[in-house]
Amino acid sequence: MGREILNMSRITKIYPNGVMANKDVSLSVEEGEIHALMGENGAGKSTLMKILFGIEAYDEGRITFDGRDLVHAASAAVIKSGIGMVHQHFMLVDSLRVYENIILGLEPVKGPVINAARAIAETRALGERYNLKVDPLARVEDISVGLKQKVELLKVLLRGARLLILDEPTAVLTPQETEELFGQLLLLKKNNHTIIFISHKIREVMKICDRVTVLRAGRNVGALKVAQTCPEEISRLMVGRDVVLKLDKRPRREGPPLLEARGLSLTNRFGKATLKKVDFQLRSGQILGVAGVEGNGQNELAEAIFGLARGAEGQVLVKGRDILGLSIRRIRDLGLSYIPEDRLTLGLAAAGSVWQNLIPDRADSPALKTWGFLSLRKIARHAGELIEAFNILCRGPDQEAGLLSGGNMQKVVVARELSADPDVLIANQPTRGIDVGANEFIWKKIVEMRDAGKAILLVSADLNEILELSDSILVMCEGEAAAYFEDAAAVTEEELGLRMLGYKSKEAAAHGQK
Repeated sequence: MGREILNMSRITKIYPNGVMANKDVSLSVEEGEIHALMGENGAGKSTLMKILFGIEAYDEGRITFDGRDLVHAASAAVIKSGIGMVHQHFMLVDSLRVYENIILGLEPVKGPVINAARAIAETRALGERYNLKVDPLARVEDISVGLKQKVELLKVLLRGARLLILDEPTAVLTPQETEELFGQLLLLKKNNHTIIFISHKIREVMKICDRVTVLRAGRNVGALKVAQTCPEEISRLMVGRDVVLKLDKRPRREGPPLLEARGLSLTNRFGKATLKKVDFQLRSGQILGVAGVEGNGQNELAEAIFGLARGAEGQVLVKGRDILGLSIRRIRDLGLSYIPEDRLTLGLAAAGSVWQNLIPDRADSPALKTWGFLSLRKIARHAGELIEAFNILCRGPDQEAGLLSGGNMQKVVVARELSADPDVLIANQPTRGIDVGANEFIWKKIVEMRDAGKAILLVSADLNEILELSDSILVMCEGEAAAYFEDAAAVTEEELGLRMLGYKSKEAAAHGQK
C-alpha cells in the first residue's frame, strides 16, 4: 500500500429534481488496500460508485485512476481501464452455465462457433488462480448464493479488473461463506488488487478493511485507518450521534400462542417444493427469528402465512382460527401486519405520495372520514403524526415515496404496519439495505411491540439481527424446519451457520456429514 491508485476529487452530483446526492466529495484509495465506503442510506455511497463506474454522470469534479483521467467515461471504458463492480443484486443469467456467464461478451471462438472447451478451461484456470473454484458446467440457477458471488468475482477478474467495487458483498451469506469470501479478498489484496468494500456491517469493516471513508448527507465526513478507530466512532460519523450497537431487552414474558403453522407446504410454479411440512408456534410476547441461506424457504414461509403465496397446504392458525386461503384484507382484519422483503415491489407504491402509502390498509377507518367520506385534513394529520413518530425524513406527506432514500422508504412501510397495532407482525427482512441509524430505530420499535405482548415472526438474512432480537430461532434449510432453538441467547453464530448449511451438529460438519 501507499501509492494512490484512485482519486475522486470534489465530486458533485445534482439530480434534475434538485436533490443533491454528492457535494464536494473526495475519495482517495491506495493500491493494494481494502477500503470501506460507509454511510446511511441516502448518504451518497451508491451514487458515488455509479459515477466511478460510468453509470451516472456528474456535474463537477475530477476522477483519476492509475494516473490517468477518467473524464465522464462510460462503463465500457471504465471496465477497460481496469475497474470492475460486483453489484448487490447479481447480474447473472440463471439459465446459462457458469462458464457461459463468465465469458459472456468475451467468448473465445473456433471458426464460426464458440470454443466451449477453451472457455471451460479458462474458467477453471481463473478459479484456481484466485482460489474461487467453481464448476464451469453447473447451471447458475442450481448453485448456491455463495457460488454465484464467486462467479461474479470471476467475471470482473477475467475482464482485467485491478480495482474491484463490492456492493454489500456479505448481505446474503452465512458466517462460513463470509469467512471464505474474506479469505478470497485477502488473497486478491495479496495479488495487489484493490477493493472498495461497501457495507453496513461495521464488524466486518473492522475485520477486513484497511481504511474507511464515511459519507453523510452527500458529503465526506471522515477518512480513518481502521486500526486506529472503533465501531462507535464509525457509527457516530455515519449518523451524527451516538448509536446503540447492542440491544438491551427485558426478559421475555410469553403468553398464549397467537400464530401456529401445522404441516405448511408450498410448491412453486415450476413444480419445486419450497416449503415441506413446516411446523412452529409463536406466542404472545415472543420474537421468533427465522434464519436460513437465501432461497431456502424463508420468504415463501412469510408470504404463505400472509396470503401472498397461493396454493399453500396445511394450516396457519391465528388465535386458533385457520386463515389459509383467506384474503389479505381478512387476514389483516384478524390482527396481522406484514413488512415485505422487497419494499419497492410489495411494500410501496413508489409513484404515490408518502400519505398515500401510509393509509391503504385503513382507508375504511372512520377516524379518517367526515360524513362517511375520506377527509384530506384528517389524513394529512394522521400522516404527519406517523412521519414525526417514525422520524421519516421527507419534505412532507405529499412527497413522492419513490424519491425518498432507501432507509426512509423502509420507515414508511414500518410506520404503516406497526401503527396498525397488530397482534402478530411478520417482519420479512425489516432492515435490509438500511443504515445503522434506521436499523437501531426499527429494532427498538420491534422490541417495544414484543414487550407490549405482540408476537413477531422475524425473517432476516442478517445473523446479528437474528441473534440480537430473537427470543427463539427457527432454521430453514431446503424448505424444511431444520432446527429450532428455544433460547436464542444460547446459540452461537457458528452453530447457526452450520445448521443453515444443513449440518445437524458441529461434529457432523467436521466429518463432512449432513
